[in-house]
Amino acid sequence: MSRKQGNSFAKNVLMLMVAQLIIKLLGLVYRLAITNIHGFGDLGNGYYSTGYQVYAVLLVLSSQGIPGAVSKLVSERTARGEYNNAHRVFKISLVVFGIIGLACSLLLFFGADFIATYVIKVPPVSYVLRVLAPAIFFVCVSAVIRGYFAGLGTMGASSISQSMEQFFNCVLTILFVYATIGKDAYIMAAAGNVSTTLAVLISFSYLIVYYKRNIRKYRGESDDLVQTDAGSNRRLAKLIFWTAIPLTIGSVISVVTSFIDTVTVSNCIQIAYSGILSSKQALEEEAMRATGILSKVDTLTNLPLAINLSFYSALIPEITSLLTQKNYEEASKKISMSVTVSMLIILPCAVGFGVLANPILHMLYPNAPDGALVFQLSAVTMILVAVNHTLQGSLFGLGRMYTPALALLAGAVVKIVLNLILISNPKIGMYGAPISSFVCQVIAFTIIYVTLKKSIAVRMDKRKTILVPVVSGGVMGVVIGIMYHFVSGVLGNAITTLLCILLGAIVYAGMVLILKMFTKEELLDIPMGGKIYAVAHRLGIYKE
Repeated sequence: MSRKQGNSFAKNVLMLMVAQLIIKLLGLVYRLAITNIHGFGDLGNGYYSTGYQVYAVLLVLSSQGIPGAVSKLVSERTARGEYNNAHRVFKISLVVFGIIGLACSLLLFFGADFIATYVIKVPPVSYVLRVLAPAIFFVCVSAVIRGYFAGLGTMGASSISQSMEQFFNCVLTILFVYATIGKDAYIMAAAGNVSTTLAVLISFSYLIVYYKRNIRKYRGESDDLVQTDAGSNRRLAKLIFWTAIPLTIGSVISVVTSFIDTVTVSNCIQIAYSGILSSKQALEEEAMRATGILSKVDTLTNLPLAINLSFYSALIPEITSLLTQKNYEEASKKISMSVTVSMLIILPCAVGFGVLANPILHMLYPNAPDGALVFQLSAVTMILVAVNHTLQGSLFGLGRMYTPALALLAGAVVKIVLNLILISNPKIGMYGAPISSFVCQVIAFTIIYVTLKKSIAVRMDKRKTILVPVVSGGVMGVVIGIMYHFVSGVLGNAITTLLCILLGAIVYAGMVLILKMFTKEELLDIPMGGKIYAVAHRLGIYKE
């Protein structure tokens, strides 16, 4: 791999990392704001997230496989210089997924009452579902545009449009929920979700403008011939659809694990507490409170996962392009490095969440601080989810499209069984959800990793991938745990927690450099690696 190619991959990963960090931080901001609003709390958060999870399943069904499928097909053609054929993939994808998106929007809008009453068994959730329904169509079309430009080698369309969408979603959600203070919690939740649909429309408008301004740059000098007859169009439409299917299934199953929690927690909590709480309303509200706690924790664990997800998004077109060029050795190195960096990113976050779970929740949710144990259990699962994301992207790029979906399906089936058993037990309750999620991810990881090893000769350095992050994270955890214990009584919870997070980052980074996790060349190939190396060199850690 040339330095230019390595920098291009690193640039795309960094761009996606920054975008995902912005998106999740904004998501955290508005969820913090609305959860702490009087009258909203864990109950309103439960209505909000329950409706959103149903929407998310249909959204993933109709759109999640699109960027990966389109970027894969486009990158295959652009690697051969066929830019006109790549654009033909784009145009036909718009038609195929536009129709699917419209169908899903209509299904959610007109099926809202049935889903809320007979699936979730909390009728007021229907208000949330209806206001979200129109967004699905526009997300589908937007996903095609993002996938097209990703296949062309630029993540600008995805990064900017998604950041813009989340910015407006953040601002509008807070405004709309504040505007409905004094109303029932489910009305406040529905008002908050109106912002999602409006933000999607704004993002879609930006992508249309982006496409019109940039399309000539990629098609201006292309002279490859394009078939436009009805038969070839149908064949390409089928290829696009079947390429998206496995990507969609894998993504759906990932979201379905959250949806499984939404449905089973709502139903099983009512079963668990049926002999404790007397009224149907009290049972529904307890179910929504538990769902709200799980959602609150998911908001926090999704922050580092979103940063790691950039490898998944960037690996699919990158590995596809390398394999098209028959550069198997470089594809193997790319996968190995991506898994190593995933561990480097996710492990300190998991340790920090585990050690500071209670202080973080009290700092961020002073009006609704419950859920420390759920947070700690979810932090452990987060490590496996991150690694699985990276390995899934690798398998998709290698053409093993169905393996991640089947692996996650196997895990999801086990999760359903465990949820029904554990959550229905009043002594375990909602804690059954993160426990079953861990088992689900262990099963998925085992299947995905074994398949990857059989598909390509990936050489994982156990010292770099496991030993150094674990040792560095362990040292960090001990340091911040001791600091919080002795300092919180003096400076208070919030200030001490923030200082612990800052100190933890410094200790972890220092340990990684001291243990020389990366060579000079490897450092220079990761996002911001040049600046990190310069600092380490001045400190005398790297002497060459």
